[in-house]
Amino acid sequence: MSREDMSLPNLDETQFHIPSSGAFSRQYSTHKPRFLLLYGSLRERSFSRLVVEECARLLTRMGGEVRIFDPQGLPLPDSTDDQHPKVKELRELVIWSEGQVWCSPERHGAMTGIMKAQIDWIPLSQGAVRPTQGKTLAVMQVEGGSQSFNVVNQLRVLGRWMRMITIPNQSSVAKAFLEFDDNNRMKPSGYYNRIVDVMEELMKFTLLTRDNSDYLVDRYSERVESAEELMKRVNQRSL
Repeated sequence: MSREDMSLPNLDETQFHIPSSGAFSRQYSTHKPRFLLLYGSLRERSFSRLVVEECARLLTRMGGEVRIFDPQGLPLPDSTDDQHPKVKELRELVIWSEGQVWCSPERHGAMTGIMKAQIDWIPLSQGAVRPTQGKTLAVMQVEGGSQSFNVVNQLRVLGRWMRMITIPNQSSVAKAFLEFDDNNRMKPSGYYNRIVDVMEELMKFTLLTRDNSDYLVDRYSERVESAEELMKRVNQRSL
């Protein structure tokens, strides 16, 4: 390419930042990593809840602080305002968290409405805060039949849309009703080992990214837009 071909006439040089390893924080948080866990069934013996409870035990053993949100009583999205106690509880937990686990049963080849309702109540922005942006996410599913990946694939799409750092590993537990004992504890199996793998990876990614999440999600397009909005306000005031 010629020197002229290398030019970038459409680039806003004032908002263009060259990524640098020196921009990453060298200061590490000392508090316990904070995790919010969501599940997608209201059944008395909910296997997605039992998986999430096993995840909670593992994350706690790894040094994390864990909260499990109970979706019982959460209203349908848009059926009430965001001051409903369950909606406020969910949103406060989302902001509190640094990483999340989403686990849903597969129903009719998709996540449950209960799972989707929880995610739909989480706003992309809340004032000047983007509640999910830059937080880590692990996606999991359970099913009554043979193994499927429909739900985890859908949850990955939602995680990307919510601007989360969705880790590569995932878990799909087939015939979940066979994987738990009479005390509702998961039996030893390859499925259990995979869940341990996913929680290990979630913890590692959270420790790696939580102090640099703002830098990781800083975007050129938004810096340009913010600069343009600032100029509009300044120009309006001078009229």
